[in-house]
Amino acid sequence: MADIYSENHSDKMEKEFTLSVLTENRAGLLNQISIIFTRRKINIESLNVSTTEVPGISRFTIVVTSTRERIEKVIGQIRKIIDVLGSFLYEEDQIYYQEIALYKMPTSVFLNGHSIETLVRSNGARILVIEEDHIVIEKTGHKNETHDLYKKLEPLGLLEFVRSGRVAISQSKRKTEAYIHELENSHSNQLRIEDY
Repeated sequence: MADIYSENHSDKMEKEFTLSVLTENRAGLLNQISIIFTRRKINIESLNVSTTEVPGISRFTIVVTSTRERIEKVIGQIRKIIDVLGSFLYEEDQIYYQEIALYKMPTSVFLNGHSIETLVRSNGARILVIEEDHIVIEKTGHKNETHDLYKKLEPLGLLEFVRSGRVAISQSKRKTEAYIHELENSHSNQLRIEDY
């Protein structure tokens, strides 16, 4: 009985989810997908659209904070879009993911000693561009890691900061191409593959 309660209770707790949506490469899909979130008043925290290893197939990687119950309903709605081939819901421990952040700093900060260079190296970042009046630093990692470097650079005169959307790949061994093949044979975009 306690297990049933904890399962139901966890469905109602807000947490971070990553959605992976495979689509045909068609114009207007971004609007169709984002309106589903807008109608339910769910804020998209991160969005990335990229090509996949299958020609003509794109992957939307969407990060949201919500309850599992609400997000599963969103997944169901996304699957109904004609050009969507599959929509999958992941928790953090089911994916490998990264974000990239760029930091623009005044060049003068680097001329005041080697501590900033040590700071860059010790945070796993690298200098991307050196110009006469500014330097651009690049850091790849999880959001907390890129934000940690932001907090260290901000007091030193940070000029600009930008962070990309999440890119993520599932821990499953199933290939996207194999999924598409199964989907074509099933004649449905409702195919459920638990380990995809």
